[in-house]
Amino acid sequence: MDYVWNNYTALIAEDDPLNYKYIELLLTKRTGINILWAANGLLAANMCIENRDIDIVLLDLQLPELDGINSLQIIKKYNPYLPVIIQTANSWNNEEENCVQAGCDGFFNKPLNMDQLLLHMDQCLRTYSLIRHTQMNS
Repeated sequence: MDYVWNNYTALIAEDDPLNYKYIELLLTKRTGINILWAANGLLAANMCIENRDIDIVLLDLQLPELDGINSLQIIKKYNPYLPVIIQTANSWNNEEENCVQAGCDGFFNKPLNMDQLLLHMDQCLRTYSLIRHTQMNS
């Protein structure tokens, strides 16, 4: 199933350029979503603070400068409703549980199952759109 997300913006926080290009290619081909890229966790957190047009974040767990958990906490402190989906190639030591406790909206192991990821992103984007619409009209 393909989605039409031309009016949405996703931030992909990924330090590996090949992983970023893979995710970017699949998302743009299957959804049309606008893509921003952060190559480290500190940049990702700052971009979420500075750019109100970001609708969803795909956040690698193991990022330089600031890891995924700390980036997630900063992002959620700034905007608790912004959907943040964690992705990782190295899942161990209760990382999924730690990420959920830190406030992530989804957790996916690499290699990514794009159909499941897109379905989950769609649910997150729908919910976030409703929240943003409600906030703007109150």
